[in-house]
Amino acid sequence: MSGIKLLATGSALPQHVITNHDLEQIMDTSDQWISSRTGIRARHHCRGEESHTGLCLEAAKKALERGGIRPHQIGVCLVATLTPDHLTPATACVLQRELGLEEDTVCFDLNAACSGFVYALHTAECLLAAAERKYALVLGAEVLSRVIDMADRSTCVLFGDGAGAALVQWREDYPSIHAVLGCRGDDRVLVVPGVNKREPSVVHMEGQDVFRFAVEALPRCARQVAQKAGITLEEVDRFVFHQANQRIINFAVKKLGVDPAKCTGNIEHTANTSAASVPILLDELVEKGEVKPGDKVLCVGFGGGLTWAGALLEVARS
Repeated sequence: MSGIKLLATGSALPQHVITNHDLEQIMDTSDQWISSRTGIRARHHCRGEESHTGLCLEAAKKALERGGIRPHQIGVCLVATLTPDHLTPATACVLQRELGLEEDTVCFDLNAACSGFVYALHTAECLLAAAERKYALVLGAEVLSRVIDMADRSTCVLFGDGAGAALVQWREDYPSIHAVLGCRGDDRVLVVPGVNKREPSVVHMEGQDVFRFAVEALPRCARQVAQKAGITLEEVDRFVFHQANQRIINFAVKKLGVDPAKCTGNIEHTANTSAASVPILLDELVEKGEVKPGDKVLCVGFGGGLTWAGALLEVARS
């Protein structure tokens, strides 16, 4: 058996906060309407000189400092994102320069939308097995404020910006994260056209279809990870679910039959940050002491693609 464990985390949120009351001033909506349907009361948006790369750099530096690992010890650097500052160079490549990682560090960006961070954890686990240096920086980061239409109240209220980072170590005596990954190709239900000039580069989402997909994929993925790991859901210390919509999470928690106290989130003040969602929440829980050394954390992401991904990430003991 070999695999990775979590050594440290970091996160970064833009300073500018947009509350539901702020949105009331510019569109036909209300705090009650948004919060009752989504659980969201505020979100962070980049302004001025704040950038996707800057958020990643801040989150990565925190993880390295907290983990006591020097840049020259990193063998892999991955960034899960669909909203980088550049299509190329990859954000991970810019981080290599800014953090002073060795030039032979494996660095690239990965796009699996809201499942991206968990996809990247599994990718890092596989790459580290063959790497000379056994530490990896795995990030999820988004600046979704760039791809929302502020005239579309059905989507613009949902999304926020931010970055989260995880510092992981591979060892032969560490357990696998038992990742479960999946995809159901769909470019209608949830799509950002990107460089396709025939359509605006803004989020388009069929809300009811996304809801039906999510409430089926999330609990199924969580069960499959636990089964693959040979444990029961009751043996999981903490669940970290993608913060897409509180109603989705509540429905999935009830379907799984697990303790809701193990599934609390942060969507109220971060909104949906896509690939950044899981690592930002993970960092908040670590900093609050709600995720501790030795804990087994079951992470699940789901979203555009349509993709889903789950993994059982154990926190390393000092």
